[in-house]
Amino acid sequence: MTVQNPQARRSRRLSTVSKMSLLLALGLALAACSDDSAAPDAAVAPATSGAPAATAAPAAPARTAAMSVEELREAARTAYSENRLYAPADDNAVEYYLALREKAPADAGVSSALTDLLPMTVIATEQSVQREDFDEARRLAGLLQRMAPQHPALVRLQASIETRSVAVAERAEQEAASAEQQAERQAELERERLAQQQQQQREAARELAAQEARDAAEQEAADQLAAEQQAAAEAAEATAARRAAQQAAAPATASAADLRALSTPAPRYPREALRAAQAGEVQVEFTVGTDGSVTSARVVRATPARVFDREAVSAVRDWRFQPLPAPVTTRRTIAFNPGQ
Repeated sequence: MTVQNPQARRSRRLSTVSKMSLLLALGLALAACSDDSAAPDAAVAPATSGAPAATAAPAAPARTAAMSVEELREAARTAYSENRLYAPADDNAVEYYLALREKAPADAGVSSALTDLLPMTVIATEQSVQREDFDEARRLAGLLQRMAPQHPALVRLQASIETRSVAVAERAEQEAASAEQQAERQAELERERLAQQQQQQREAARELAAQEARDAAEQEAADQLAAEQQAAAEAAEATAARRAAQQAAAPATASAADLRALSTPAPRYPREALRAAQAGEVQVEFTVGTDGSVTSARVVRATPARVFDREAVSAVRDWRFQPLPAPVTTRRTIAFNPGQ
């Protein structure tokens, strides 16, 4: 066993500390120049836009560079659906979308997907540094640099990787760990990394699926409302046509003053509005046929909009009046008050 000179050991430790201090100072100086007010989940810009990054962005792998746009799009969708968001290397959604962005820079769907994946990649990079898995951390930082070279966390992550890796190397040298211990540590890191990445990607996939489900539900509700409004407009046109035909065929006339109500049940109070103690009113225009039934009804004005409309129209359609010599169209304002 070789006994090292104490002065030599102190010199080597001072050299290592100096390197770490220099790297940390460089990282803090570069981070201070960045726009720290930028949102960490800002939209992902192509690597060629904005001011140059601290280092050149890594080039795309040759395999993805050789794939066509459609091949990349299909590979990205498959990786996304299988929760391979940023791992394993060369076969994940981030790398496929990055290669696709280089070939189709105007594709808004690609930019949106990269925007969703960006915060997950930042978190995965930080966790790789915490696990002291620096090869994986550098790979993820390279992906982050290709995704958003001006991201405010990039310089900090790169400085953290290098600073921590120097510290770990010094610690490994000081501990003089055996080859068997190193192999076991690497295997443990790999198991932890794979388990953590799988868990992260499952949680990220569940969150994205939930968001997509909410978006789909909102779109379905909007489509249904549009369809109902279209149907109501068509029904109103048909009613107007029938009324015109009836007026032309029958000389008899009637007015709103001739209406004699037999049954005017109150509308049902919407459950959500009742829980919120929300009040409002709806003005409904409706036509009473010669048999006294309401043949059509539509909302003229509602405050607030689309809260009480459906219940107001439904109630008016159930109203009954005494028979009339001719149809009568009139308007009524229905108030909704949770305290009544």
